[in-house]
Amino acid sequence: MRKNTKSTRRKAKPLWRRLLGRLVLLSLAMVLAWHAWVYAQIWWWESRPVQSTAFMSARLDAMQQQNPDAALKHKWVPYERISGSLKRAVMVAEDSGFTQHEGFDWDGIEVAWKKNIKKGRIVAGGSTISQQLAKNLFLSGSRSPLRKGEEAIITLMIEQRLDKRRIFEIYLNVIEWGDGVFGAEAAARHYFGVSANNLSPQQAAKLAAMIPNPRYYDKHRSTRYLNRRTATISKRMHQVRPPK
Repeated sequence: MRKNTKSTRRKAKPLWRRLLGRLVLLSLAMVLAWHAWVYAQIWWWESRPVQSTAFMSARLDAMQQQNPDAALKHKWVPYERISGSLKRAVMVAEDSGFTQHEGFDWDGIEVAWKKNIKKGRIVAGGSTISQQLAKNLFLSGSRSPLRKGEEAIITLMIEQRLDKRRIFEIYLNVIEWGDGVFGAEAAARHYFGVSANNLSPQQAAKLAAMIPNPRYYDKHRSTRYLNRRTATISKRMHQVRPPK
């Protein structure tokens, strides 16, 4: 009887190994398929407008739980129909070195890391425009290590496939700018009643200052911090040159 038991164990062990190996292979295949789909999407958007993102879908779902008839405010506009002031303001506010780096601002990441260590919690991310675009297009708003890893991979894909002008054009058209408000055109009309092309430098600076917490600033449009941040951005707008 002992010999039979030992024999059974010896036979069962290779079976578990085979099952584990198949599970690992299946997981790898799923990961590769996901990244292939992401790259195909980026390729598709190289010359076509982006009409929906992961962030848009998540926000719309949340809004429709409260009101089934809720809809997002969003309208794609070409890069040349977005105010130069807004382009400069957003670069100052979010990523002044956007045209110089290849998707990652290592100095900014180091500064953010030191701030987070000092505070004992995540208070700064150091994300570039390319990283933010990767997150908005495909991911969630969580800050887990796994999601940050996915963000890095997708950022590399975006930088490899798209030029800086196209990255910035998509970014300006899809980021959240208020409660259900996405993109520069919808934001300009929502806050100021003008098109994205007709924003004044002051209006552009205020929109850029709202980006870190758009839903809050949609309801609190004249806080002391927002006004101070707007003034700072306005003073620095001449220091950057957006992609042409």
